[in-house]
Amino acid sequence: MRQNLTQFLESDRFQKAIIALIIVNAVILGLETSKTVMGAIGPFLIAVDHFILAVFVVEIALRIFAYGWRFFLRPWSVFDFVVVAIALMPAGGAFGALRALRVLRVLRLISAVPEMRRVIEGLLKAVPGIASVAALMALLFYVFAVIGTKLYGETFPDWFGTLGATMYTLFQIMTLESWSMGIVRPVMEAHPTAWAFFVTYILVTTFTVLNLFIAVIVNAMHSGADETAHAERDAMKAEIIAEMRAMEERLLKEVKGRG
Repeated sequence: MRQNLTQFLESDRFQKAIIALIIVNAVILGLETSKTVMGAIGPFLIAVDHFILAVFVVEIALRIFAYGWRFFLRPWSVFDFVVVAIALMPAGGAFGALRALRVLRVLRLISAVPEMRRVIEGLLKAVPGIASVAALMALLFYVFAVIGTKLYGETFPDWFGTLGATMYTLFQIMTLESWSMGIVRPVMEAHPTAWAFFVTYILVTTFTVLNLFIAVIVNAMHSGADETAHAERDAMKAEIIAEMRAMEERLLKEVKGRG
């Protein structure tokens, strides 16, 4: 019975139905933010929302029954369980804030779509590399902030008067948001050689270090895709070997039967 239930839960038709309900639920949660829509069809939307939530609860219960304790060994299953559990929190009292998080049900789309799962898994695998790049960037950020504060703090105290103000200014420059006309050119009017400092900073942070983040993430996702491909090939080989052995056993039985 559990095997049949597992096959049903993992079937494409059932998964597509769950994805459709998640999308419908996302639309409903968006419509609930409109006072006009809620005034017109509010009770209907709430009823549909409760129905979809009930379907999700039943689905989670069936999955727990089908997989048993193995359900909680799967990170994506635990994620689905937590998201649905948050939606069941009381609307008032101390749980009122958690109730607002029911919009997280939309994130179940990530666990339901394999391609999205692979993207998130790739990002998680890239965390160690991202942490290393972030540490390097923080170090460079601090060095440039100290230099900028000493060079331009007296002339432009609002932008470079303190280490914190300088860091915020450099962060704005790093994003290339009004960095030239808004900050660098006014500074160059008082310090003509300031362009060397800011151009060097942009080359080091914006065009070098930030691209390292992209490189780390792409590399991790590529490695994850290779691992998935290897796993699929191994599973296919195992299936072919099993079929060949089954065929060999049938042939041996036929030969023995004729003998």
